[in-house]
This record gives sequence, C-alpha cells and structure tokens, in this order.
Amino acid sequence: MLKLLVFMPVLGAALLAIFPGRRKFALWRLALFFSLLSVVQTVFLFTVFDPAGAPVQMFESRAWNVRLGSYFALGVDGISLSMVALTAVLTLVAVLVSRSIDKGARLYFVLLMLLQSAMFGVFTARDWSLFYVFWEATLIPLFFMIDRLGGENRQRAALNFFLYTLGGSVFMLVALLFLYDAAPGHSFAMLDMAEGGRKLPINMQLLIFAGLFIGFAVKMPVVPLHGWLPLAHVEAPGPVSILLSGVLLKMGAYGLIRAAETLPDAFVAVQGWLLALALLSVLYGALLAWRQQDLKSMIAYSSISHMGIVLLGIAALNPAGLNGAVLQMVAHGLAAALLFLVIGLLYQRTHSRDLGDYGGLLGQAPRFAFFIAFGLLAAVGLPGSVGFIAELHVLIGALQRWGLWVILLGLSMLVGAAYSLRVIGHLCRPAASGTVVRDMTKSETLAAGLLAGGILLAGVWPAPLLTLLGGSTARIAALFTGG
Repeated sequence: MLKLLVFMPVLGAALLAIFPGRRKFALWRLALFFSLLSVVQTVFLFTVFDPAGAPVQMFESRAWNVRLGSYFALGVDGISLSMVALTAVLTLVAVLVSRSIDKGARLYFVLLMLLQSAMFGVFTARDWSLFYVFWEATLIPLFFMIDRLGGENRQRAALNFFLYTLGGSVFMLVALLFLYDAAPGHSFAMLDMAEGGRKLPINMQLLIFAGLFIGFAVKMPVVPLHGWLPLAHVEAPGPVSILLSGVLLKMGAYGLIRAAETLPDAFVAVQGWLLALALLSVLYGALLAWRQQDLKSMIAYSSISHMGIVLLGIAALNPAGLNGAVLQMVAHGLAAALLFLVIGLLYQRTHSRDLGDYGGLLGQAPRFAFFIAFGLLAAVGLPGSVGFIAELHVLIGALQRWGLWVILLGLSMLVGAAYSLRVIGHLCRPAASGTVVRDMTKSETLAAGLLAGGILLAGVWPAPLLTLLGGSTARIAALFTGG
C-alpha cells in the first residue's frame, strides 16, 4: 500500500513527460487526476490505520544491500500519517491553482509529481538510508521549479536553497554514519539505529545529535539557519510556495522528532538550548514579518515564527508539547498554504505584492479579502481554528516543563497578531483610483475553500486528529519520563 502511495506520482510524472506539451489543459487534468488519486490512497490508509495498534503499521521491507544493511523499508505511525495527509491535500491544492501555468507547463507538472513522491517517501521511510535518499530527492525538483519558473532573482534563490539544504545534509549524513557504526545489527533500520544510539555515551550522543540537528534545523528553518527561506518564497511560483511552506518545512520538524527517539539522552541535555532557539525564532520571525511591506516576505518570516512554536513543543518532551508540535505543523501547513495561494493569485492579477497596493480589496474582490483575513487570523491561532488547539497544547506542554518562561512566547504571539491586523486594516482602506482586481474564480475558490474547511474542521473537531497522534506522541514522551 505504501509503495503504491510513494510511486504512483512517479507514474504520473512519466505519463506527463511523454504527453504533448502544447496541450496545457490536458496536462493540468492529468496532474489533477494523479493528485486526486493520492488523496484517495491517503483516505484508504486512514481507514486501515489503528491508533491503538502497533507503533508502526503497514510495515514492508525489502533488502537494498544486505551487506551494507540498507533496506527499502516503509511504515507509518500517527505522526507520519498526518504528514502524509497534509502532503496529499496541499499537492492537490497546488495543482488546482496551477491551471493558468503557461510557461513550461509540462516540466512544471512533472517536477510537481516527482516532488510529491519524494515527500511521501520522507514521511513513510523506516530506514535512515532510505530517508536520506528521499530527503535529498526533494532538492532536485524544487531547485528547477524555482530556477526555471521563478521570479527575477530566481537563480540566486534556487542556488541559496540548494546550497543551504545540501550543506545541512552533509552534517546529517556524517551523523547517520556514526549511528550506523553503533547499531547492533549494523543496519540503517530506524529501530536498530535507535537501539544503538541510546547505548552510546552522552558525549558521542551530543556530537551525533549536533549533526542531525543542523540538517533538520536548516529545513525547518531555525534561526540563525533560515537565510534561504525568504528569498526562496518570494521568487518561487505561488503553487510551489504552497508546498515549500506547507510541507517542506515540516520535513525538518519530523526528522527532529525521529532524532529525539534515537538519541533521547542528548535531547534532554540540550533542552534548554532548544528552548532558547525556539523563543528566538518565534520572536525574530514575528518582528521581521511585522516590518515587511512585501506580502510574500511577510508570510515567509511568519513561517519562521510558527516553526519556532513547533520546535518549542518538541523540546518540551511531554505528550502535550509533542501533540501541540504536530498539530502546529498541520495548522501552519494549511494556513500558510492558504495565504501563499491567495497572494500568488493576486500577484498574477496585479503584478504587485506590495501591501499598499491592496487597499479597497474588500469592496472590489471580497473573496480575496475574506480568505486573506481568514488565513491571517487562523495563522495567529484564532479560537475555532486548528492553530488555536495547537498553540494551546504547546503552551500547556511548555508550562509543565519550564513554568513562567512561556510568557515570552505569549508576547511573541501578540506581535503576530499585530502584523495580521495591520494587513486586514489595509484591505478595508479605499482603493486607489483606476485599480480594478478581478475576484477569485470557481476553481480558485474551491482550492482556498478546501484549506479553510480543513482549518475549521480540525479546529472545531480536533478529537480524531488528537486520537491519531496520541499513541505515537505518548510512546515518544515515555522515553523521557520513564513511563
């Protein structure tokens, strides 16, 4: 089942590659079919997954290199299944709003399908060598999508993204080789390497954890390893920004959770440092977002702030914090995707991302104004949204672990509310004379409505998602509490 999920988009990419490039609408429909097929496969996985069952389910493994101890091993738990669902939904949304892609449409859709396959692989891999292969495989389609289809500074943005991520991956690879040497079975299987990692001396655990953390922190990103993100977001095409912010950043947080399972003593030793980095990321990202006039830059810097909340939840190492971290990954994925979707569509119409040019949007294009306001309020955790549930869990987990230090987190959240309300205020101002903005089409409204509906559904009825995550997060937290 999981192999079918991972490789079905590759089949879609192959069919798209041989399809006539001039038939752009047919290319879009074929890409839409395969993205819908991935959503159907994900729904099926949810029906057969048992939250109270085995820690890793639907496990399948085939040897790649027996002497090396490398296996093509796939499996899911509650955390990875939630990320698979996020990937499937956001890819569908990205394809839906790509109908107007004209330049290089065939290349664009081929790369999009390959990117989805690699992201599915990252979240389902149960072997660190396979995880690393899929992790690196996401670089290639993203690099070409930004470099070939991006804005004026696309080459610089693509190169920055590639070098930052590849540089972090080198540290991760060296750390994985150290773990491989310590594994009792001398394999890259996650369970085997976790067994060996937990028996290592604390100094060696810290050294290995440093390498893994650099690789994952670049992707999240954590301050001060965030330099690639704002430029990549600004220059990437709108649908690519949806996946870049909605899914790619979550790969770093997901990897960090797996690292915590593997090196629990090291994670406990650096908890205080992780708290400091999380609070720095939250405050730094919020302050820079507040100062931005370019809406894409504002959402990019706000992503740094929101991923800081994820890091804080992971660092708490208790069930509430871990639940909040994964919920925040879902919440930010949906809210950021909604904002990048709407801003990308507005840019196609106005060729401007300057906040000052969006005065009077409420009167001219009420759908645009509604979804921008909704996305901003959802991003700051308005009650009724899944972001509120996520931040509440993170606050509870952090309060249990660090007490009143979480007041700093509350102050940072207020900055986020300030820049959101500033943007909403601009939407209600009188329009400049002579400016006319065409409102969202039916397909664009459908894509935005899917994201808004997901935010509301998970916010009003979070029980299914919490049940899905509960077993996995409780099992990880037990490593640190002795439960």
